[in-house]
Amino acid sequence: MRVAAIDCGTNSVRLLVADVDRAACRLSDVDRRLEIVRLGQGVDATGRLAAEPLARTLRALRSYQKIITEASASAVRMVATSATRDAANAGEFVAGVRDILGIEPEVLSGDDEARLSFTGATEELTGEVAAPYLVTDIGGGSTEFVLGGPGAATAAVSVNIGCVRMTERHLRHDPPSGSEIAAALADIDAALDVAAGRIPVSAARTLVGLAGSVTTVAALVLGLDSYQAEKIHHARVSVAAVRAVTASLMAQTRSERRQLGVMHPGRVDVIGGGALVLTRIMERFGFDEVLVSEHDILDGLAWSLAGVGR
Repeated sequence: MRVAAIDCGTNSVRLLVADVDRAACRLSDVDRRLEIVRLGQGVDATGRLAAEPLARTLRALRSYQKIITEASASAVRMVATSATRDAANAGEFVAGVRDILGIEPEVLSGDDEARLSFTGATEELTGEVAAPYLVTDIGGGSTEFVLGGPGAATAAVSVNIGCVRMTERHLRHDPPSGSEIAAALADIDAALDVAAGRIPVSAARTLVGLAGSVTTVAALVLGLDSYQAEKIHHARVSVAAVRAVTASLMAQTRSERRQLGVMHPGRVDVIGGGALVLTRIMERFGFDEVLVSEHDILDGLAWSLAGVGR
């Protein structure tokens, strides 16, 4: 079964076209794309989607529609996450998507987003990875946590501490000042208190980290000269290494970050905020390492089209 999944978040819009073999428990990529569109730019301050980011996003979706048609995908699902949950003018976005793709985008709750990410990240894990898993998806506007074992998520929560949101709220200088970093950490810690109050994080035996902030930090820990998904996927990265990379990123200017071979241009200004979130998750919840996954909500969407997960 060939399916297409689109995830539109605060920072990026991504496409996965994949062949799903449910019997073999395997997804095979046909095409996987990412464009940084920063749809959620300014939403935290204004409560609205701005015209320019909205136009960028719709342009990306037009290019994705062409890929989906040429690939002859039999089913398509698109979800939209934190930015469109928060925006007063989300209807403009929904109408644009309907015109381009012919389907309604699903504006997910944080819990639904978390559960799809859980399916995508864990469906292919083997018994060598200790369960229960705590899957954390650090996005642009929010971070999702979901706890569960093989094939079953049991608890989920979404908190508003994404990399774009932390940068816009706190990390305004280049590089950020000590007081700005302290304010961001206080914000993150308050959100983690909420998460810990909603799900029993201490029950987890493995932390699984998803999305661009996590994979970019992992690439830096691994010392890669360029972004290599096959080396990043299922890498195990220690809290000490994450802490060291985060400290380095926070001390660098944007120009210096731009020179890093693994750095996507659209993450240059926000990677520090995402790295801070990952560091504090590991420190506050007592994880010595994070298992990094390149498979996330996109893969969960693809599985859902084949009847696996939600």
